[in-house]
Amino acid sequence: MNIFTVLLTQPLTNGLALSYRLLGSNMGLAIIGFSLFLRAALSPLTKPYMNSMAKMKELTPELNKIKAKHKNDKTKLMQAQAEFYKQKGVNPGAGCLPYLLQIIILIALFNVFTRVLASNGDILAKFNTLLYEPLKFPLGTAINTHFLYLDITKPDVINVANLPFGIPGPLVILAALVQFVSAKITMPFVEAEKKLAKATPKAGDDIQVAMQSSMVYTFPLMTLFIGMQFPSGLALYWLIFSLSQAYTQYRSSGWGGATPWLKRVGLLE
Repeated sequence: MNIFTVLLTQPLTNGLALSYRLLGSNMGLAIIGFSLFLRAALSPLTKPYMNSMAKMKELTPELNKIKAKHKNDKTKLMQAQAEFYKQKGVNPGAGCLPYLLQIIILIALFNVFTRVLASNGDILAKFNTLLYEPLKFPLGTAINTHFLYLDITKPDVINVANLPFGIPGPLVILAALVQFVSAKITMPFVEAEKKLAKATPKAGDDIQVAMQSSMVYTFPLMTLFIGMQFPSGLALYWLIFSLSQAYTQYRSSGWGGATPWLKRVGLLE
């Protein structure tokens, strides 16, 4: 086994197997339970991000003055912002941490699902090759991969007559939507700063707006692609993880950057 398998894929596979045993031998419930566990386990690592965002909120008036002062000089604006962040002990790139962690875990879980829960081959045998001895399934065990309308081992895709391609299923659409809302909630300054950022030569001159805006749309698109191409268990994980992340952020700072969007669609007054 390579180091990635030993450090990430194998522990995640064993965690999933343990969750499966504890939650009624249903792989869908196992994924939901394991997703919530991972979210709780990663919370201490994302706490610095929450603290950074809270501090950034307090510093918004001063940042806006800097942006207004240097709105016609992108070089000085970036230098002034960098110096300001340094003086205040704030890392504007801290917002990337939760997403980088999610990507690493997602890659490892992708490896788990494609190696263990893909519909081709003997699922039991593939599971047991990665399980520690106490968690190995006895020979002849039937792994239950059905959950609601899903077969966890297959993509959530609806095939429509006369169409040469499938369309995203309900789980994939819901997972992408929740990921979008979650990204908006965790980026509370984007909407507030876009107008000021537009006053500079390029919106990308604003470091935080540039980084955060790209994440808002990149991850939902990734969710759609992954959900349509790979086992639906991965989309189920992404849905639960995103829901728990959105709830945690909402408890911390309200609807954040999602407020304008939710008002436009009539969900908030």
